[in-house]
Amino acid sequence: MQRDLKGKVAIITGASSGIGAATARAMARAGIDVVLVARRGEKLELVAHSVRAIGRKAHVIVDDVADSAHAARVLDEATRVFGKFDIVFANAGYGMERPIHEMNDDEIRTMFEVNFFASLTLVRAAANELLRCGRGGHLLMCSSCVSKFSIPGHGLYAATKAAQESVCRAMRFELAHADIEVASVHPVTTTSEFYERSANRSGLPAGDVPEHAPRWFIQTPDRVASAVVACLKRPRSEVWTSFTVRMSAALFTLFPCILDVVMRREARRQRAEKLRRGQCESAPVQPAASRYSS
Repeated sequence: MQRDLKGKVAIITGASSGIGAATARAMARAGIDVVLVARRGEKLELVAHSVRAIGRKAHVIVDDVADSAHAARVLDEATRVFGKFDIVFANAGYGMERPIHEMNDDEIRTMFEVNFFASLTLVRAAANELLRCGRGGHLLMCSSCVSKFSIPGHGLYAATKAAQESVCRAMRFELAHADIEVASVHPVTTTSEFYERSANRSGLPAGDVPEHAPRWFIQTPDRVASAVVACLKRPRSEVWTSFTVRMSAALFTLFPCILDVVMRREARRQRAEKLRRGQCESAPVQPAASRYSS
């Protein structure tokens, strides 16, 4: 049976652009009021204006998900403004294209802090509040298709996304008795600021998607947003936006040798591109990156 979403309240982190902004608008069209969270207030206000134009309420919170007190502040303010929250979409995160051995400790820890621990802190706190209220709810984390198969140059990012998926899978069954749904979202390459910011951190040419990404591997944020709303209406454990990639992930699991061939080719491509730019393996480890895209 399809769930009625009208009058629900959703908290969305990383809501100032990309998947977060598109999901806010898609939720509004489904009758959901939204709490928009990110660091860029001006962009959040633009998203809030588009939500209100659809006819739903929007409240903006300018905050940093990496702050240890972030989760408590956001949940408290959402409850103060709307009297409740029903849905939490932990979407904030960032990427970087760099071999793991070339990343410094601060870069590694910061990516896990933002992509994994901040999401985990928020959904744990939300779960405990929903349990206390006894009214059920829906918790989601924006993982990635690479949670299933790591890619050269993106190994650490894939690790943070695999950690999100594992947590969501366990929590789904741990909270089922309380009618609290939990899901991980697995987008493929999405046209957004994410890749431009990732390229800037990685010292690569900027673009809204990687130049080498195949066309069939690229989707819009609206495609992901529609899939998230569909999951809210008919809950499931994983939200995939590409049947082809989902089946490819299954094939790679069954036949790792196929994945080896694909990844070896990708590693060679990255190495050739690196040499073309005049970089080399002996280059010094880069300084810590700017924190993340929101």
